[in-house]
Amino acid sequence: MTNGSDLMSSDANPAQETDNVTPAESPVERRVFTPPIDIYETEEGLVLCADLPGVSADSLDLQIQDNKLTLFGRVEVSLPAAGQSVHEEYEVGDFLRSFILSDDVDHDRIRAKMSHGVLEVVLPRTTKADARRITVQSD
Repeated sequence: MTNGSDLMSSDANPAQETDNVTPAESPVERRVFTPPIDIYETEEGLVLCADLPGVSADSLDLQIQDNKLTLFGRVEVSLPAAGQSVHEEYEVGDFLRSFILSDDVDHDRIRAKMSHGVLEVVLPRTTKADARRITVQSD
């Protein structure tokens, strides 16, 4: 069985917070955080759990390209229309993290669900082909 650490590696800085960035689609500079991630192994493969408070399934962009799994969660701040923030005890920002996947992950069977600010991504292993005899034809 393949060790879980062989199936993926983090492409992100382990620090909890990154610099202020301006995503291509947004003209406003926003703080971007590196979300905390738990990864555990099952018989099927790996399960990645990311804490993304304030992110909904609609504001989450989860994609895979060239064996790189990237998650970007946009946090929508909700203040009343006439309201103005006068005190904040934590900073609000978006979440960004990426991982390099090994070839042992079956990209077609990856599935994800979001529940109460926690993203769960199941990364199943590819199935190994059974050994078989190859018939050799002659002229």
